[in-house]
Amino acid sequence: MFLENTVNHKEQFGWIEVICGSMFSGKTEELIRRLKRAQFAKQKVEIFKPAIDVRYDDEMVISHDANEIRSTPVPAAANIRILANTCDVIGIDEAQFFDDEIINVCNDLANQGIRVIIAGLDMDFKGNPFGPMPALMATAEYVTKVHAVCTRTGNLAQYSYRKSKKDDLVLLGETEEYEPLSRAAYYKATLKEKVKKIEVKAPEELSENSKKTK
Repeated sequence: MFLENTVNHKEQFGWIEVICGSMFSGKTEELIRRLKRAQFAKQKVEIFKPAIDVRYDDEMVISHDANEIRSTPVPAAANIRILANTCDVIGIDEAQFFDDEIINVCNDLANQGIRVIIAGLDMDFKGNPFGPMPALMATAEYVTKVHAVCTRTGNLAQYSYRKSKKDDLVLLGETEEYEPLSRAAYYKATLKEKVKKIEVKAPEELSENSKKTK
């Protein structure tokens, strides 16, 4: 369970919090909740997101249920280090889209006494660890894994299944591109896709091929 700390001005070091999970699991919603609590406490807060994420708005970080908070889009992780020096709390959304420098940036900021809150997908659409997220989770003091609800079984979902045929690792999208699936539903869906790709030959083709190999 995540236990929210307060800023301790006698302690020189901050910490890292990671919020991870699949698409539609409430990662950004939880990020916004924590950041707004910090703003209400009069702490200096800055929020950053990758410049490529323009699904809802160029500058706002917006959750799927329309909660929002103003952010600064940045093209690379190194820009965050430059802009975040005087803050108490830093929020970073869609961290999986940043380059690996985000790992050093977050640790450097935490070592300077800043609370760093990160939200991102822990797995890509193929079910593999996504970008810098594994390293961020490993170095974080707190990791919260949130879940969506599987659209096919109603169970907890941890996979982001891509419905389109596009194979790009980075593909921004919503419900028309992705759906959250449980382990069982994801396994069945990917197995079905593999079966579709299997080339089935007619018996006469098989016999012809066997004659050629003799």
